[in-house]
Amino acid sequence: MQPVPKRDYYTYSDYCTWDDDERWELIDGTPYAMSPAPSRRHQELLGRLFVQLHNYLRDKTCKVYLAPFDVRLNADTYDDTVVQPDIVVVCDESKLDDKGCVGAPDAAIEILSPSTSSHDKVLKFNKYLQAGVREYWIVDPDSKSVSVNVLNNGRYIAYAYAAEDSAPVHVLEDCTINLQELFDN
Repeated sequence: MQPVPKRDYYTYSDYCTWDDDERWELIDGTPYAMSPAPSRRHQELLGRLFVQLHNYLRDKTCKVYLAPFDVRLNADTYDDTVVQPDIVVVCDESKLDDKGCVGAPDAAIEILSPSTSSHDKVLKFNKYLQAGVREYWIVDPDSKSVSVNVLNNGRYIAYAYAAEDSAPVHVLEDCTINLQELFDN
């Protein structure tokens, strides 16, 4: 994923004027073109993970959303960062508007693709940490593993899980994700 700047700096107001047929993320005022449609494997993992979270959250106040879903990480300041995680969990209804999430969601999940791997592991990791996203999951389809990063005193504590594990969702009491079911071919 490469930045595609046409000028030095953009804000959410600019972002809202861009063509809806193209997907973009905006990080610190720099636009990044989103990759073409993800792979079939990526979509299968996305669907399985969403279903597990959705089923757990049925009749609860927290909500789960799939990309494309705008998350304005710093809407209260520069409003120059809009990301579209694969999945987000939002427990504070006041952060939701018709376009997405205004502020940090409780959890963000990214499923790695070859073209977005470093973007998700470095740039977005740091933006989620800076914004105060309480839990950030990085799902790696190739290694069939999940890195769960839990915010603690301004830093992420990382937990690693393999395909045969169940991974707790720390921001959702008693919620665990069956990774064998997730990665099952």
